[in-house]
Amino acid sequence: MNNVFKTIALVVAVSVMSFNPTDAQARTIKIATISPEGTFWMKQMRAGAKEIKERTQGRVKFKFYPGGVMGNDDNVLRKIRIGQLHGGAVTLGTLSQSTPDTTIYGLPFLFSSIDDAAEVRKTTDPMLLKEIEDNGFVSFGIAQGGFTYLMSKQRVNSLDDLKQQKSWVPEKSEVGLSVYRYIGVTPISLPFSDVLTGLQTGLINTIITSPIGALALQWHTHVEYVVDLPLNYLSAMMIVDKKVFDKLSDSDQAIVREVMGEVYKKIGEQNRVDNIAAREALINQGVKFVKLSDKEKEEWDELGLAVNKDMIQKYKYRKELYQAVTVNKTNAPAFPE
Repeated sequence: MNNVFKTIALVVAVSVMSFNPTDAQARTIKIATISPEGTFWMKQMRAGAKEIKERTQGRVKFKFYPGGVMGNDDNVLRKIRIGQLHGGAVTLGTLSQSTPDTTIYGLPFLFSSIDDAAEVRKTTDPMLLKEIEDNGFVSFGIAQGGFTYLMSKQRVNSLDDLKQQKSWVPEKSEVGLSVYRYIGVTPISLPFSDVLTGLQTGLINTIITSPIGALALQWHTHVEYVVDLPLNYLSAMMIVDKKVFDKLSDSDQAIVREVMGEVYKKIGEQNRVDNIAAREALINQGVKFVKLSDKEKEEWDELGLAVNKDMIQKYKYRKELYQAVTVNKTNAPAFPE
């Protein structure tokens, strides 16, 4: 009988020794993005995922769904809520419902240059990332997408010129809708997937996008002019449901934060280079960048002020954040008391 108990004890001991507790903690994080396979964004995210898998001995893996197969950013958020996805690479303003302050970087004429944005963001990025995490999502950094510009089939200098165009705005673009309310016309709202067809058929002839976006989506083949005035600043990030992230061990969380933080830093740096190259590519293909007169710029500045007031009222920005973002900016509306 003693031998039987010894045998049972030995089997239990071997079982305990062979059981790897980290197996129970292994997790695959499902991430959706509209970035197509093969782009710099996807290559960097996959490289980051590979490093994370290696450094966590396989405890943390990422599965990506690129090219918009999971739908637009709103669809991705819905699928995160029901547990079909764990996160996504989304534009910053996508979280406007849970964190309204994430829309602040998209205010018209907020930043005068990429360098201006970079300097301000040293202070404001940590504020935003903490607020996002407090509201249920972990992020690893914000990557710039550059500035958007007004691009059109016909030359546009003034707001009167803009009134005559068949202008597109993205679905649910509060800034875009506010712009056209200000000038008194109704724009045409289309999903991104329908914009090229709209340009080809003449349904629309005016768009707002970045040089990179115009080239990547082939929209540039249907525009001839660009108003040479940066309109608003694009930014994006990867988010992961905090409930999912918190199930990782502290050490694995630290690795994911470190690696993906570097990934999004590299993406932001590369986007800066790519936007400069994209602008040159547009010029080389015959697209004309239109310089505005001082009087015309004043008209556009007035438009920006009106839209910014609308957005301040709608999103109720946190005073500390708003003041940090608009520091030293004479054309920003005063924060309402």
